[in-house]
Amino acid sequence: MRAMWPLPIPSIIEFVSSQCEFSFYLYTFMNKKQAYTIAVVGATGAVGTEMLSILEERKFPVHQILPLASARSAGEKISFHEEDVTVQVLDKDSFVGVDIALFSAGADTSKEFAPLAVEAGAIVIDNSSAWRMDPQVPLVVPEVNAQALEWHEGIIANPNCSTIQMVVALQPLHEAACITRVVVTTFQSVSGTGKDAMEELANLSRQLLSLEESNPTVYPHPIAFNCLPHIDDFLPSGYTKEEMKMVNETKKIMEDDMIQVTATTVRVPVFISHAESINVETKEHITANEARAILSAAPGVQVYDDPSHQIYPLQKDVAGTDAVYVGRVREDESISNGLNLWVVADNLRKGAALNAVQIAEELIRE
Repeated sequence: MRAMWPLPIPSIIEFVSSQCEFSFYLYTFMNKKQAYTIAVVGATGAVGTEMLSILEERKFPVHQILPLASARSAGEKISFHEEDVTVQVLDKDSFVGVDIALFSAGADTSKEFAPLAVEAGAIVIDNSSAWRMDPQVPLVVPEVNAQALEWHEGIIANPNCSTIQMVVALQPLHEAACITRVVVTTFQSVSGTGKDAMEELANLSRQLLSLEESNPTVYPHPIAFNCLPHIDDFLPSGYTKEEMKMVNETKKIMEDDMIQVTATTVRVPVFISHAESINVETKEHITANEARAILSAAPGVQVYDDPSHQIYPLQKDVAGTDAVYVGRVREDESISNGLNLWVVADNLRKGAALNAVQIAEELIRE
């Protein structure tokens, strides 16, 4: 009878390796977290408030929530799962024991504290512009490029609000017909600037209706009953930083530097939700009906388009919802392969907080 032991050296190595691999997966399974400690930086701001709300709505597995803000907001109470939680001051020791840190407190804050959070063991999902164009940091919209999460090194960037809703609508068309050029004009709500801007729109509207003198402080001109073709600082080229964010971020997210993008960004007197008029040129011809069918099947997109009944997405109607809505789909008759789209989404949700939470969901799913 052939002896079973000792095994030849190659067989021993194979046996031990298989047992180690099994032990590793057993350990991973037994120790997989069922709930996570989540920090929200900028918890009292417009986007931070939405982050907390969406974590609740989507039943994200939160073991402990840690709302962080500046000293001005420290001590305030926020409600999470029907419990009052005290807002704490953000400092260098805030991230001990934190699994995921959602940042929405401005680029300077992110640059200072995001590396400290990573050093403490947290994964950072940052909503500011601080890391978006860093080649070492993935810029992620889960419906478009969730695979980019595979190479993160602790920090993941959340794109600009206007870019997010645009690429969600563009990616399925790009896969079908290869987009070569994009011309976009945005109509962005004041909530993109923050709570102070929302209050200013309300106050200036009342003042104008009462025939009182209006004195804007958030914007350089009155926003009530007005449109301002100026978002963020002007660059020497004449474009604004907001416009160039859309240009550069679109190419990074869609992983195609050959797409030509030009943008004009406009602030409009709407409280919540951004709208965009988008013209796309493609390599392959695609009809309006084909585009509607493709978009109807795309993740995160709702087609709301019936011109005969004056049906198209409106900013006031999509506020508080999660999808990217597309309407006014029609062929551009001035070129061979072109389409026009009207794209609307809640900028505080899909344009910021929801996208960040979706990234966190992808992380724990993986």
